[in-house]
Amino acid sequence: MTKAARVAISNQKGGVGKTTVAINVAGALNRRGHDVLFVDLDPQGNATEGLGLEDEYEAEPPTLFDALTDHEIREDVDAMVVTHKEMDVLPSNIDMTSVEPELTMAMRGRERLGKVLDALDAEYDVILIDCPPYLGNLTDNALIGAGNVLIPALAESTSKRALEILFDQIEVLEAEFDTQVRDLGVVANRVETTNEADQMLSWFENAFTDVPVWEVRKRVALQRAFSAGCSIFEFDADCDMAAVFDDVAAELERQFNLKEVTV
Repeated sequence: MTKAARVAISNQKGGVGKTTVAINVAGALNRRGHDVLFVDLDPQGNATEGLGLEDEYEAEPPTLFDALTDHEIREDVDAMVVTHKEMDVLPSNIDMTSVEPELTMAMRGRERLGKVLDALDAEYDVILIDCPPYLGNLTDNALIGAGNVLIPALAESTSKRALEILFDQIEVLEAEFDTQVRDLGVVANRVETTNEADQMLSWFENAFTDVPVWEVRKRVALQRAFSAGCSIFEFDADCDMAAVFDDVAAELERQFNLKEVTV
C-alpha cells in the first residue's frame, strides 16, 4: 500500500483562518480527483462542526481521543472515520479537550498520531491534519506524524513573531526526534487592501524564498461556504479565490508526485 502524503496545517496564532484554509485545500484536492482524509486535531472541533458533523463532536467513545491514548483502540481507527461529500473525516470530539495531559504522561506521547494514521486500512492520496491554534502535544504530534507543514498566516505584522515561534518549535522537534519537517508553503489568508498587508506580502516573499506564498483575499463566499459545511468548490466554484486553492493543490501534487485525475 502506498503511504499517503501527510500535511499538517499549522500556525499556533489563533484567528488566522487555518481551518478555512484546510477545508478549501481538501476541497481542491478532491476536485482534482484525490482521495482525502481530513483529520480534525483541534479539540475545539471547528472543522468537524464546519463540515456539518456536529453530532460527531458529541459522539460516544471510541473517538479520536481514545485512538490517541489507547494503543488497542487505535487499531479500530477506520471505524471512527466518517464520510463527507468532498472528503473522509476523522472528526474531533469534546473529549479531546482533555487529551493534552494524557499525552504528556503517555510513553512516546508526541508520536501517537503517526501510529494512528499508520493503523488505517483505508487508502488515501493525501491526509490533511488541521492543528490546534497553539503549540503543545497535539501540534507536535501533527508535525512529527506528517513531516510536512503548510502554514496559513495573516498579512499583518504579528505574523512574524508567530512564525518565528513555530519554526523554533520545528527545529526542536527535528533535533529531539531525529526527523525532518518540510515547509511546503505559506498561505497568506484574508488579505485586505492595506499598506500593512502589502508590506507583509513582501516580507513573506523575502522570508520564504524556497517555497510558494499564496495570497487568499478576503471573500464573503469563503465564510458562507464554511457555514454551509463545504469548501468553496462545492459552494461557489466561480469565486476567484477557488483558483488560489487549486494552485495550492497543484503544488502539493508536484511536491508529492501525485497525478491529477480529474475527469
